[in-house]
Amino acid sequence: MELDLEEKINLAAKWIAESEKLVVFTGAGVSTHSGLPDYRGPDGVWTRRDAGLPPPKSPPWDQVKPNVAHFSIVELLNIDKLDYLISQNVDGLHAKSGIPFEIMSELHGNMYYLKCLECKKKMLFEEAGWDKNKWGKGYRTDRVRNGQPNCPYCEGRIINSIVNFGDPLPEDELYESMRRSESSDVFFVIGSSLVVTPAANMPGIAKKSGTKLIILNRGETPYDRVADLRFFDDIIDVLPPIVEKVKELVGAD
Repeated sequence: MELDLEEKINLAAKWIAESEKLVVFTGAGVSTHSGLPDYRGPDGVWTRRDAGLPPPKSPPWDQVKPNVAHFSIVELLNIDKLDYLISQNVDGLHAKSGIPFEIMSELHGNMYYLKCLECKKKMLFEEAGWDKNKWGKGYRTDRVRNGQPNCPYCEGRIINSIVNFGDPLPEDELYESMRRSESSDVFFVIGSSLVVTPAANMPGIAKKSGTKLIILNRGETPYDRVADLRFFDDIIDVLPPIVEKVKELVGAD
């Protein structure tokens, strides 16, 4: 029997309230209410490109702020219901909303941070004394220049944390994502079409270990047939009500 939206919200909230190892996985869709375009949505970057249209408009990235979806995830953390967050986004909005790096893997990087190839620490460009006008953007494939800043913690080479096409994903965060996915009991995908691998392999790793898989995304994904609960609705219509219901169930204010 097909559940209606309220019944699905209640079921998702029940699973999350009862979970001990909730992993949330986010894609570009979680940031659309902050004004940033997604990639494969009706007005997404790749959708428009494939139709021969110019890219969708977006505000300057440094002016973009987290939206209610980001803060709903923070609420799960505040009531001790979020074990780990895996994100494909480079917009830095999860960090801005208050998710600590210790429980988050940003598999495609973060536009505001450099990362040390040796000790793996992340740092703001300002923190490392990196002047983009002088040293460039600091991508992995850029040549190392004499005198460019090294890691303030270990003197290792620091690079822009953004993962460009052809770059390897950060091994430490990829490994931790796989480990957390495998040990999860509820895996909640929000705003991702789940087609960019290896990041998109995480729901499969979770499902193989017996976790409950919830997918909230407007467009179809390769995992729709194996999802235990599937929402095609707007994130704002689903995620905040789920979190409010979870708070009720666990007795949080």
